[in-house]
Amino acid sequence: MNWLANTVLVLHALVVLFIVGGLLAIWAGAWLKRGWIRNRVFRLAHLGAIGVVALLAVLDIPCPLTVLEDWLRTGHAAPQGFIQRWVSYLLYYDLPGWVFATAYAAFLLVVAITWFRVPPRSRR
Repeated sequence: MNWLANTVLVLHALVVLFIVGGLLAIWAGAWLKRGWIRNRVFRLAHLGAIGVVALLAVLDIPCPLTVLEDWLRTGHAAPQGFIQRWVSYLLYYDLPGWVFATAYAAFLLVVAITWFRVPPRSRR
């Protein structure tokens, strides 16, 4: 089950990369005048992803990916593997929950403002 837990951890890292990298890509694409940043499906998926993260944090509900990963690791006393150690180092910090809830809500606000400043293409 450790390989499955590592897979969930990598998936979690990819979601984080999509949320953070997506916003940076939208800004860079707007600056470089790239049309793909106005793709409605991409923008809705991006807004939805950070919206779910912020909502879970504000409601103090643990992330389902974290819960799944922890559940898959339960009962295994083996030392951390390479992937688990490095991806965990990049994803998890020992701070109070309110810090994360505030950060996620602020990030959601920035994404929402970006939605209006760099709007996706309207439906035709």
